[in-house]
Amino acid sequence: MPRPLVVDVHTHVYPPSYMAMLRARKTVPYIHDPVSGDPRLIILSSDDDPSIPIDERGRPVDTSYSDINVKLTFMQQHGIDSSVISLANPWLDFLDPSEAQQWAERINNDLEETCAQNNKSTGPDNALPLQERSTLFAFATLPLSAPSADIIVNEIKRLKTLPHIRGVIMGTSGLGNGLDDEKLGPVWAALEETQFLLFLHPHYGLPDEAFGGAEVTKRYGHVLPLALGFPLETTIAVTRMLLSRVFDSFPRLQILLAHSGGTLPFLAGRIESCIVHERKFVQNGGDVPGPQRSIWDVLKTNIFLDAVVYGTPGLKAAVAAGGTDRLMFGTDHPFFPPLDESEKEWISVTTNYKAIDANFEGEKETVAAVLGGNAARILKLE
Repeated sequence: MPRPLVVDVHTHVYPPSYMAMLRARKTVPYIHDPVSGDPRLIILSSDDDPSIPIDERGRPVDTSYSDINVKLTFMQQHGIDSSVISLANPWLDFLDPSEAQQWAERINNDLEETCAQNNKSTGPDNALPLQERSTLFAFATLPLSAPSADIIVNEIKRLKTLPHIRGVIMGTSGLGNGLDDEKLGPVWAALEETQFLLFLHPHYGLPDEAFGGAEVTKRYGHVLPLALGFPLETTIAVTRMLLSRVFDSFPRLQILLAHSGGTLPFLAGRIESCIVHERKFVQNGGDVPGPQRSIWDVLKTNIFLDAVVYGTPGLKAAVAAGGTDRLMFGTDHPFFPPLDESEKEWISVTTNYKAIDANFEGEKETVAAVLGGNAARILKLE
């Protein structure tokens, strides 16, 4: 077989317009430029602790977050042919309602222009196959804090006219009250109508109390909120969608879950069992309309998973839940870089490559599908 196509569906960029907007802010989230060193993103209220020197708050955001040429170099170093770039958290959830629409349009236009300019320079009229070009596509962001759902819906429809946009990215808070919020109905309908893929990504994790309090969380750095908080945030968000019958009402909604769906593949059976036995639901004699579709059905028809799981056990759970044809390679770049700046190879990326090879040993067609074939088909990248 020829070298398989490799598509990265989970890779982030802060466009220049987004960086400028964060630099102009004085409240969380905002970017602080220290006297020396990289800019620092103060992304959560807990990052803005007055007891911490301002130049040490938040996290550094070097050029890998905003310079598309750094992204392209990373792709070439790791054998990635095409990337579907997306804004990283906190997206636009924090904006004043009066500003949401204009910033969404500006940032989404930036993403489209970045992809168009790059792809124009890598192959005349797309004559070369994807394996011979470093191509870019994008998941756009939504003005979720806008004063009406109509503004969000109109942006979704506008995005459909931009050639390199392949879907949208959203956090688990939705309009602020979670993804079981009835007010999201018009947004789900628009995504279903346009058949845009929704890339669902965590942001807030779990409260410090879930890990034993702020002191415990601080003691262990980002391990507890990232390793446990993010996956559980995703699992809770999708389960709330299921329980509120979102998938019953919008059966053609298509969602890509970050980090292999968090713990959803592993806990699906337990979730289903609890639903079947819940006396509050009408089907069991209660007064609350419970979900009509099983979580297993939703996993195999509405949900796609990235392969950002860093090991074969998690990958096996993802495959068992949704199948190999719904699994797509990702890197989560530029997060989790090498601690030694002289290292060119990112262990966070090679671990995912190795897990795919180990999980599908001897199955070259399946490996090729997970690495890029599925993404090219699902997102219509050719």
